[in-house]
Amino acid sequence: MEITPSNLVFHELIGLQVKIAESGNPALETISGKVVDETRNMLIIQTKEGIEKMVQKNGTTFVFQIPAHLSGKHAERYVKVNGNLLLSQPENRTKNIRKIHMR
Repeated sequence: MEITPSNLVFHELIGLQVKIAESGNPALETISGKVVDETRNMLIIQTKEGIEKMVQKNGTTFVFQIPAHLSGKHAERYVKVNGNLLLSQPENRTKNIRKIHMR
């Protein structure tokens, strides 16, 4: 299934490139890298230096890069997501897309 801006929040985020766009903690706004793990409340982002940073979802705005081969487009896409929309156990959030398609 393609990843689109409208269904990104229901997909697996591990492996996607991400950048912090806004946060209540200004020090977090310099973080960018690849999502390497996810919990209910956190994204674990590996920076280009190889350092893993834990970033809370609540109160943070992320910009995810969707590679062209996953988006069905000829170029990558960038999607800004309010972290509050991601607050859920990852396995439960990804199941919700099936419920939406069944309606």
